[in-house]
Amino acid sequence: MRVSTKGRYALRMLVDLAQHRNDGFIALKDIAERQNISKKYLEQIVPVLNKSNILRTNRGFQGGYKLAVTPDKCTVGEILRLTEGSLSPLACIDDDDIIQCDRSDMCTTLFVWQGLKKVVTEYLDSITLQDILDNQLENFANDYVI
Repeated sequence: MRVSTKGRYALRMLVDLAQHRNDGFIALKDIAERQNISKKYLEQIVPVLNKSNILRTNRGFQGGYKLAVTPDKCTVGEILRLTEGSLSPLACIDDDDIIQCDRSDMCTTLFVWQGLKKVVTEYLDSITLQDILDNQLENFANDYVI
């Protein structure tokens, strides 16, 4: 499994919103600036996130984006499934689109790929946006310059 720029940027965007969740709706240009991501690229990611229950949108003068859930309720696995599709390493073990190859009944390596999918899925589903925030606080709390 390879995570695309879309998946990485969606995660960064949502972490940014989690960091600023008490600031109300956040303008996309502010997220783009803080994360050093093109605003146009974020505009392509927003519709994907809008279809889920993760992101709330408000139009108008005070418009912008905010998390619709608390950071502890949103996992990295959920975000990557929205942006990347399946987390499966191979199409033949994808839950959403079961594809049987002509060797599936005698595939000696199938258990390897199923195990990899299980490990990746469990790992990514165990990490929330809150975990990322906590890790950032722990690693950078004493990182200041005089």
